[in-house]
Amino acid sequence: MTASRPFVLTPGEPAGIGPDLSLLMAREMQPQAVIAIASLELLKSRGDLLALDIQLLPVSPGAWPQKPAPAGSLYVWDTPLQAPAEPGRLEARNARYVLDTLTRAGQGCLAGDFAGMITAPVHKGVINEAGIAFSGHTEFLAELTHTEQVVMMLATRGLRVALVTTHLPLKDVAAAITAERLCRVTRILHADLVDKFGIAQPRILVCGLNPHAGEGGHLGREEIEIIEPALALLREEGIDLIGPLPADTLFTPKHLEHCDAVLAMYHDQGLPVLKYKGFGAAVNVTLGLPIVRTSVDHGTALDLAGTGRIDTGSLQVALETAYQMVGSRC
Repeated sequence: MTASRPFVLTPGEPAGIGPDLSLLMAREMQPQAVIAIASLELLKSRGDLLALDIQLLPVSPGAWPQKPAPAGSLYVWDTPLQAPAEPGRLEARNARYVLDTLTRAGQGCLAGDFAGMITAPVHKGVINEAGIAFSGHTEFLAELTHTEQVVMMLATRGLRVALVTTHLPLKDVAAAITAERLCRVTRILHADLVDKFGIAQPRILVCGLNPHAGEGGHLGREEIEIIEPALALLREEGIDLIGPLPADTLFTPKHLEHCDAVLAMYHDQGLPVLKYKGFGAAVNVTLGLPIVRTSVDHGTALDLAGTGRIDTGSLQVALETAYQMVGSRC
C-alpha cells in the first residue's frame, strides 16, 4: 500500500556518506515517495563524482509528490549549504545546514506533510565545534517535538532491542536503573510496539542488570529491589513481560522465538548481540516521538565518502521499517 504522504530523508553530514547513500538508493524505485531534504548542488556534485546518472527532481512546499519517483531519479527539497562541501573533509560552517534539514523534516512530519523521516548519520563533533550544543538526533528531535521521554531501539530482521539507559559510563548505570525510569521506558516500548508496529499484544523479554540476573541477590540486589517490583506493577497494567532474565542466556532462540522485543538495561548489554546478528542491515528507531523516525545504524564514514565503496543495506532497512511503521498505523 502506498502512503498518501511522502517520506523524507535527511542525508546528514555533507562530507560523509549520507549524500552517497541517498543517490545510490535512488537507482531503484522505492515503493513510497521519498524526498531528500538536501542541497541540490551537493547531490549533483556527489553524483558526478560517483558517476551516477541520477535525475534530481526539485520539489517545494505545497506541491509534495505522492507517487514514488521513477528508478534513477530523486525528489529533492533544496536546502542550501553554508559552505562548499568536500567528501571526507568536515566544515563547521555547514553545521547549520545539517540542523536545517532536520528541522524541516521534523516540522513537516508534525504538520502532517510527511508520513515519517529517515535520517542518515550526522557528525556530532563538528556541530559542537560550530558552537551549537548538540548531543544527537534523538535529543534534537525530542526537543523539536516537545517530547519529554524517548527510547532508543535498534532492530534487525528477527530481533528488536530497546534500552533502559543509553550513553552512560558503566559505573553510572546501576544508579540510573530506577523503578520510575524502568516503568516509563517499558510503557513507551509497549505503546509503540502496538501503535507503530501493529503488534496487538507484544511480549517483551527483560534483561536483568547483574550476571545471572543477580542470582537471588548473591550477585547484586537490583533485580530484587527495583526490577522485579517494577515489572510486577507493569504486569498489572496488562503489559506482557518475561523476566528479569540473565542476559547471557536470554539471547538464544529458545527465548527469542516467542518475543517481540528485548529490553536491555544498558547499551553494551543488548546492542553487541543485535549488531553481530545484523550489522549493516539494522535500523535505529526512536520510540516515544509523535512522529515516525528511523535511522541507519552506522556513522558518517568520512573515509568512504565519494568512493562508492559503501553498503546501502542499513539505509534500505531504515526505509522499509519506516514504511512498515506508517502502514501499521493506517
